[in-house]
Amino acid sequence: MLKVQLGDEVYSSWFKSLEFESFDGRIVKVSVPVKFVRNWIQEHYSEHLLRCSRIEFATAERVEVVWREPGAVSQRLGETRSADATHAATSAAPTNHVEAPRPSTALRAPMLPAQRTSAGGLEGSPLDPRYTFESFVVGASNRMAHAGATQVAETVLTDAPGYNPLYLHSAVGLGKSHLLHAIAWEVKKRAPNAQVLYLTAERFRYQFVEALRSSDPLAFKERFRNINMLLIDDLEFLQGERTEQEFDHIINALLDGGKQVVVASARAPNQIERLNERMRSRLQRGLVTELQPLDHELRLKVLDKRLAEKRAADASFALSRDVMDLLALRLTENGRELEGAVTRLYATWQYMRTPITLDIVETVIRDLVQNLEPRRIKIEDILRIISRHYGVSKGDLLSQRRHRSVVWPRQIGMYLAKHLTARSLPEIGRRFGGRDHTTVLHAIRKIEGEISKNPNLGDELEELKRLLNH
Repeated sequence: MLKVQLGDEVYSSWFKSLEFESFDGRIVKVSVPVKFVRNWIQEHYSEHLLRCSRIEFATAERVEVVWREPGAVSQRLGETRSADATHAATSAAPTNHVEAPRPSTALRAPMLPAQRTSAGGLEGSPLDPRYTFESFVVGASNRMAHAGATQVAETVLTDAPGYNPLYLHSAVGLGKSHLLHAIAWEVKKRAPNAQVLYLTAERFRYQFVEALRSSDPLAFKERFRNINMLLIDDLEFLQGERTEQEFDHIINALLDGGKQVVVASARAPNQIERLNERMRSRLQRGLVTELQPLDHELRLKVLDKRLAEKRAADASFALSRDVMDLLALRLTENGRELEGAVTRLYATWQYMRTPITLDIVETVIRDLVQNLEPRRIKIEDILRIISRHYGVSKGDLLSQRRHRSVVWPRQIGMYLAKHLTARSLPEIGRRFGGRDHTTVLHAIRKIEGEISKNPNLGDELEELKRLLNH
């Protein structure tokens, strides 16, 4: 229910690790493994949680979100994941079988837990244990980025450090986050006591906002003083004037102190308008390298690597060369699609225990093939991207607030909804907080008028469209 109401991205970001603990007739108790996630859910989503809980527990008066102790492994979570995997396999498999045997649990690869870096009292974003240099597949399109990342990881604590800063940029799913995680893992392996901090831009912003609320911004800056390496992911999502200023100060202080900085973004430094000229210049001073789309040869290498990983768990799993060629031919967007396809086929094979044919592949990857039909953009997608881009909550966009900081993003959203969806003006109005169609028409005309006066607005709209199409 939460996923339907809030969307996949919000659900995955805040609720995927949430577990039910107890219900005493009045209070529903749930838990999460990270304190800042607990605080964020309580502040922003407590009403959503309560409404959903009351469907199951009619007498629920409130929902209490508690912190789950580290290392407290939940059997329920494991059972849920197993059930999800079985359901995915059942959904993906053709229906012309009688009753396929369930795979032995001994054949399932163990699910390694994500871990976090921490330094100076700051807790980093999760690091995926699968994202190492060993699992990264190198080809012509990413060789320079891989070389830069390995050199940084191997030399960061030596007298001859590598590129500083290292700036990686690419479209979604081409490996920049993988390399950031790999750098962090490698440095921690070589020097377990190294002070390494990996943060997404959104988490950096959240922690800074929390410092402002507690009137502790100076202490926040001080926490970065003694770290050896800072890795920042998704820089394009850094928002808020004060947050950007603080980021500017911290990066400059780290670089001036000889500390290593690694940044990943969907765009090059000179394409991120929010960066001031000094920050843009400093980020370009080291190595700036782009990970290009995967060519056919590299896509095959990625598939071979992912297949080998599955075969390490069960050597009897196999995909024919024809199947591999079809996957490489049809899935051209990014490495995540390729990995997802192999995972789906592995789940299908575990359930069916019959060879994977081309017909099965066509069925399983149908929704992964982007080129079969244009991506359908929904108003929910527009609300999510507008909220993230302008730093305005979805609740404010749908509210009656008329402050310019809310009205302008709302009008941009209505304009995009008119041009990118098939919804009528009345329907757009309803989806934007129950507004009249004349309000939507006014917003569209307002934006159209501003485009002719402000060429930067046209670039901004194109960027929003690009984000919506990924």
